Amino acid sequence: MIITDILVKNAKEFPDEISLVEVSPEIQEQNEKEWKEFELVEPGKAKEHRREITWGEFNERANKVAGLLMDKGIKKGDKVAILLMNCLEWLPIYFGILKTGALVVPMNFRYTSEEIKYCLKLSEADALVFGEEFIERVDSIKGCVNKVKSLIYVGEHCPTFASSYNNLINQYNIQEPKVEIFPQDDAAIYFSSGTTGFPKGILHTHSGLLSTCYTENNNHGQTKDDVFLCIPPFYHTGAKMHYFGSYLVGGKGVILKGVKPEWILKTVSEEKATIVWLLVPWVQDILDKIDNGCIKLDEYDLSQWRLMHIGAQPVPQSLIHRWQKVFPNHLYDTNYGLSESLGPGCVHLGLENIHKVGAIGKAAHNWDLKIADSKGNSVNQGDVGELMVKGPGVMKCYYNDPKATNEVLKDEWLLTGDMARMDEDEFVYLVDRKKDVVISGGENIYPVQIEDFIRRHNSVKDVAVIGLFDKRLGEIAAAIIELKSGFECREEEIMKFCEKLPRYKRPKKIFFDEIPRNPTGKIEKVKIREKYCAKSVVDIQNKY
Repeated sequence: MIITDILVKNAKEFPDEISLVEVSPEIQEQNEKEWKEFELVEPGKAKEHRREITWGEFNERANKVAGLLMDKGIKKGDKVAILLMNCLEWLPIYFGILKTGALVVPMNFRYTSEEIKYCLKLSEADALVFGEEFIERVDSIKGCVNKVKSLIYVGEHCPTFASSYNNLINQYNIQEPKVEIFPQDDAAIYFSSGTTGFPKGILHTHSGLLSTCYTENNNHGQTKDDVFLCIPPFYHTGAKMHYFGSYLVGGKGVILKGVKPEWILKTVSEEKATIVWLLVPWVQDILDKIDNGCIKLDEYDLSQWRLMHIGAQPVPQSLIHRWQKVFPNHLYDTNYGLSESLGPGCVHLGLENIHKVGAIGKAAHNWDLKIADSKGNSVNQGDVGELMVKGPGVMKCYYNDPKATNEVLKDEWLLTGDMARMDEDEFVYLVDRKKDVVISGGENIYPVQIEDFIRRHNSVKDVAVIGLFDKRLGEIAAAIIELKSGFECREEEIMKFCEKLPRYKRPKKIFFDEIPRNPTGKIEKVKIREKYCAKSVVDIQNKY
């Protein structure tokens, strides 16, 4: 069995039931009057801002995509890249590619032209499916990647250098393509987030993709009656693999094209979403707007919303405690994963373990973990070591990069690069990224611990801690702080607040600035270091 077989099954069992909904509230906001009257309509009466397809249509579209690609010469083992914003077409294209036996190559919509070119070359892509937002970027590099023979454009007003998906798709057969695909076959190349350097290609198999459906469904018990609200980008393994738990049982997915707090709550209310996966910044924004009165909860029907879960980065305990006060009836879970382990699910807290908020949890269904020293041996309970995971979703390799592969794959164990500790109940707590540890005067300082503490300050919206060069100590901890809208705070106030920390953990420098995050919610510390480490060097040169 492979993951596309589930789509075929759902199409046979629930052909006329809604599988996917796309909601685009930004269309309504162009007209203030329309926005105030914004209503998500009943199935079969979709307006411009809402589209939907049934399970039968989902599978038929995937088959048509497969037919289109095969007509373009795509065959088993080829690679087809996707460069699209989240939309109703995204998942049928994804599964259509898989049905040809080709590898699907999702690409970050924030990539520059040079990054697009780099990833197309790295993955050895044979075709690229792209949307209107990327016309200029693709146009500028279209002749630079010789292996890419087909450019397929999704949208109106197709550029002359591409084939039109909209015009061609309905010409193809809705029957299942006759391609023999095995679980061990290569299925996808994802890209690392690039927060620690240029992206690497991450190769996964069909059996790995299928395993995410079962792991996620085991973690959160999705049923056909659940409605999953998907907001994060599909190119990433995160939200899509969470959705796969609903996909497994024929549950509906709702694609929201926007992250404004009002949009999220409105869509939960009108689409009757029961499960919502959020990133830390979105949780903060929702709570802040509730606190300042911009959002009034009695204007929304959220009674069916049963689960809020969160991941992609360490989650501050204080944030979840705030959420529980506002939404006391919600189940809560946090999930840990990385693209090399097919996203979320290899470690999860568990709905029954709310008393352990702050932990990422235990090994999930079909997964093992250990916290190890530099030789791969388990450390003592309570000691800090590197988190290692083993399970069905571990990548096959970094594509065409055996050196990088050998650095992180050890006897089927994946070295995550995350430092962690385990408590007496075997719950795992993230401490920090291995590469983010600040060594000051011989002491290991874990930025996440300082970040979690500073976030408790009433004026602080977000914070990132990095190490800056120091002539005497080697490095010192510096905190870059983003304040909540309308709040003011001075460096002296933060320094006073941090006096409750052990002296060696207290930040020695404070900067007030916006905190850059990538689309999956991770702090982009490379960008922060580029800005503030350069500033630190100048300061030191001036001082000495």
